[in-house]
Amino acid sequence: MTLRDYLRIIRSAWLSIAIVTLLCVAASAAYTFTVAPQYESSARLFVSTQGSTTGDAYTGSLYSQQRVASYADLIQSRELAGDVIDELGLDLTPSELLGGVSASVVPDTVNLEITVLQADPQDAQRIAQGYAEAMVALVRELETPPGQTVAPIKATIVDPADFDGTPVSPQPVRNIAMGLILGVLLGVAFAILRDLLDSTVKSTEDIAGATDAPLIGAIGYDASVRNDPLITTLPSHAPRVEAFRVLRTNLQFIDLDKSSKVFVGTSAVPGEGKTTTMVNLALALAQGGERTLLIECDLRRPKAAASLGLDSSIGVTTVLLGRVTLADAVQTHESGLDVLGGGAIPPNPAELIQSAAMKDLLAEVREKYDVVLIDAPPLLPVTDAALLSAQADGALVIVRHGKTTVDQLNGAVRRLEQVDAAALGVVFNMTPKAGGAYGYGYGYGYGYGYGYGPEEGRRAARSAKDSEDGAPRGKRSR
Repeated sequence: MTLRDYLRIIRSAWLSIAIVTLLCVAASAAYTFTVAPQYESSARLFVSTQGSTTGDAYTGSLYSQQRVASYADLIQSRELAGDVIDELGLDLTPSELLGGVSASVVPDTVNLEITVLQADPQDAQRIAQGYAEAMVALVRELETPPGQTVAPIKATIVDPADFDGTPVSPQPVRNIAMGLILGVLLGVAFAILRDLLDSTVKSTEDIAGATDAPLIGAIGYDASVRNDPLITTLPSHAPRVEAFRVLRTNLQFIDLDKSSKVFVGTSAVPGEGKTTTMVNLALALAQGGERTLLIECDLRRPKAAASLGLDSSIGVTTVLLGRVTLADAVQTHESGLDVLGGGAIPPNPAELIQSAAMKDLLAEVREKYDVVLIDAPPLLPVTDAALLSAQADGALVIVRHGKTTVDQLNGAVRRLEQVDAAALGVVFNMTPKAGGAYGYGYGYGYGYGYGYGPEEGRRAARSAKDSEDGAPRGKRSR
């Protein structure tokens, strides 16, 4: 992965990164403001030997440095903790007391520093002083030879235990800063890991790695599609309308020498926007002056005719059974698009699709229309689309950004190859709006989302703004 890939991941996952960061900061703040404050007190001891000459003093200093490390370890002695508890009358067990006591040796010195951490600053001072005095007595006891009263080495308190009313823990600024840093690191790591484990199609490179079929269109994600799925309800300069015009233009370059073309629209799995894409592509073709027929051949879950407000009870199945003629079954949408609905749902869709009657139907519509679009079921669950693609000129495979996996797309293409059908092109559906410019990266295509609308609308908007300002555009007083 390159730096650009990491930046892309961070940009696309900024919301999840922000959420993880906020959770870590909140957890840090909750800990900081709920945990009991801790106060610290320290006492310092100097360990020395008695020597009469300079050589004796040097030797004694080395000896003291060796011994002081042992004294630091004795701070954790349970017996010493018991002596301090008895001396101070503490209501603690040795284990509880030792949890807040530590000792360290100042490097290259004979100084021993005793540190006590307690929830009360006065208790911390008392215990630190008590430990210092107990250590002085313990050194005297351990270092005094039998039968003598003077020890050759002694510990002296040089810094009595101090009192500090400022808690050393928790530290709000430090804790929240650490929570912020940890949250950002965890959020970014989570986003990168999720991207590495994500096998869905999210770029043109993913499509190229799964199929040799060209990318002929990219339809941007629009939340309003659920309520207004048809491009005929949108302004003529809307980005979604322009995306289908680009797709319509690119479709003309497929099988350029054929005067009449039959394309099957399918996808790898359900839920990729296949039917909506094929219906809108048919509308765009009809608006461009092409004699266009949309055939609803998803005989398991027919939705195309209903999305156009047409009756689907009479259509493909009734024509194949010979109950009505093609001319009687075709309905014309108000846009000028001819539609052949699915008809009654049969118990054996695959058998009907590969029947001789279906071949005759496709031959008949090829003679009457410039472009025939067939809305077929997904490729992986059933074989209907593959069978239709073998009888037509080929298939247009709709791929949904962030949902279709690379393996699913590869499997769908292989399903077509098994019946000698061609994947003529890929339509990248529901791509994010941000990012792409020309080409089919992550945007709509040519970039009409930048407000490339009618000039009349732009002049009206400027006039309204000038009226609000109280002066014509370009003649404002300064």
